[in-house]
Amino acid sequence: MGLLGKIFTWWDGATIGTMLYSSRKGELVGEDNLGNRYYQSRADKSGTAQRRWVMYNGSNDAARVSPDWHGWLHNTFDGHPDSYLPPARVWELESPGNPTGSDAAYRPAGAIEKGGVRAKVTGDYQAWSPDAA
Repeated sequence: MGLLGKIFTWWDGATIGTMLYSSRKGELVGEDNLGNRYYQSRADKSGTAQRRWVMYNGSNDAARVSPDWHGWLHNTFDGHPDSYLPPARVWELESPGNPTGSDAAYRPAGAIEKGGVRAKVTGDYQAWSPDAA
């Protein structure tokens, strides 16, 4: 994406304004396995809560934030996720991500993407008629 695209778009990565803000006002806290970087505002003397944010590696999709970093972003935990979470178990799988809008998304039998043909309605339905009353 060119320079103008970075200035005016927000849906495909961070804008230049966000990158400048992160470099001037934020300190890097960590990075997850998808390459997303997590920042918090530098400590000030007023004692106010520090602001936390994520710089996505790729498209801006909140489903790409792992649950441990989600808790950190929302101030559920104070420390770095590695400091309060137990190590991953051998039987735990990686999250498959959000398939909405992709070919892996669920499509019911009558969906246009699956041919748009539904089974006929059977049995228990009778249309209402004003004359039948």
